[in-house]
Amino acid sequence: MAQRVQGTEDLYGGYMRAWQHMCDVAREVFGTYGFNMIETPAIEQVATFVHGIGESTDVVRKEMFRVFSGALVESLLAKGSEQGLKAKQRLALRPEGTAGVVRAAVQNNFVPQGGAPAKLWYAGPMFRGERPQKGRLRQFHQVGVEWLGASDPASDAECIVMLMTFFGRLGFASESLRLTINSMGDNQCRPAYRNKVRAFILDHKDQMCDDCLERAELNPLRAFDCKNAHCREVMADAPLAPDHLCDECASHYAQVKRYLDEAGIAYVEDPTLVRGLDYYTRTVFEVEVEGAGVGAIGGGGRYDGLMELEGGKPTPGLGFAVGFERIALALEQQGVNMGASEPSCVYVACTPDVRPAVFGCVLALRKAGVRTESDCQGRSLKSQFKQADKLGARLCVVLGTDEVAAGVVTIRNMQTHEQVQVPMTDFTSVVCEKLT
Repeated sequence: MAQRVQGTEDLYGGYMRAWQHMCDVAREVFGTYGFNMIETPAIEQVATFVHGIGESTDVVRKEMFRVFSGALVESLLAKGSEQGLKAKQRLALRPEGTAGVVRAAVQNNFVPQGGAPAKLWYAGPMFRGERPQKGRLRQFHQVGVEWLGASDPASDAECIVMLMTFFGRLGFASESLRLTINSMGDNQCRPAYRNKVRAFILDHKDQMCDDCLERAELNPLRAFDCKNAHCREVMADAPLAPDHLCDECASHYAQVKRYLDEAGIAYVEDPTLVRGLDYYTRTVFEVEVEGAGVGAIGGGGRYDGLMELEGGKPTPGLGFAVGFERIALALEQQGVNMGASEPSCVYVACTPDVRPAVFGCVLALRKAGVRTESDCQGRSLKSQFKQADKLGARLCVVLGTDEVAAGVVTIRNMQTHEQVQVPMTDFTSVVCEKLT
C-alpha cells in the first residue's frame, strides 16, 4: 500500500480548514498594514539559499533537500560529485520563505530607486531534512511577511505589533505568549563582537561540543543556540551582543523598544537570541507559547544586507515567519481548534421517482452562492435526512411526487424540524433569507 513520506502530513477535513483559516486571518490582518500576497516557486537554485541563509547554517549544511532530474542523477552517480554542474542545475526545495521572496524582489525590481517599499506576505509548504518529531516535520507550512525598503525602527515595531495581532486573532490569549527580542548589531559592530565570541569559545574548547567548535570558525554566534545543555551553560558567560553595539545600532534598538512600549506590547529582552539564519542584522525576535512544549511558533527580524547578497542594490529589509503545525498544536493545548466544524450547508432530499428534479434545484442554489449537497447513491429519504444531519445542514429542501406535481418544495429547518412549503420559483430566495 502506498504511504506518505515520513515527516509529512495530509491536510484534509478540519486540519485543512485550520490551514485555510490561518491564511484567511493573515490576509485580513496583513492587508490592513498594506501587505500583498506573493507566491514564489517551491524549487530554487541552491545559490539562492546559500547566499541568503548562509553556508554555515545547519539548514544549508544538513537539512536542505537537493533536487536533480533523472538524467542528472545518472551523471552524478557516474562522476561521484557535482563538479561541472551549472548553477541552474543545482536546485533545492525551499527550506524557508525569505530568500526566495528577496530573489523575486531583485529579479523583478520590486523596490526601484526612490520607489516605495515592497510589502509582501506568503503562505505555503517548506522543506527540511530533519528528524521528524512533534511540531517539526520534513514538509511543514509557514505564513510569513517581508518588508523591503524600510529602515526606520518604527517598521521593526510595526512588524512585531502585526505579528502579535495575528496571534491574537488566531485565538491565543495574550498572557500565554512570550515575546523575546534582541539586537545582533550590523556589519559595522558585529565582526568585532563575533571575534570576541569566537575567542571565548576557543578559550573554553575543552568544555564545548564538536559542533560548537566548528561553529567557532563558521559562525560563532550560533553557539548560543546549541542544544547541548552544557554548552548553553558555558555560553551563559560569553560576551553579549547588546553590550557591543555601535552607537547607531544601540539607538535603533532603543527606539524599537520605545515604540513597543508605546503600543503596549510586552516583551522580554534575551541577549542570547540569535535566530538560526545568517542574514539577520539588528532587531531579532521570537514568540513562544508558555507550557505548549512546541518551541517557537514564530519569529523574525531585520536583514539589511540580504538584497545585496542576492544580487540587488543595498536595500533594508525585515520580516517574520510563523509555523502552522506548531501553532495548531499550541492552540489545541489551549482548547482552541481553528478548523472546528465543517461549514453548514443546505441539503436537497428527494424520493427516487423525482430524482431528475433535484438537479435543477441544486444548480439554482449553488448559483445563488449556497453550499449545497444532495444524494448521489440512491439512498432512502430517511437515510438522506441522516446524511444531512451528519453534514451539519441547517436546512433541508425536500422534493417528492406531490411537491413536483404542485410546483412547490418543502423547506425543513433541521434544528427545529419546522417545515414550510414555497413555490418552486421562489425557493432560492426563501432559502437565502432563512440562512441570514
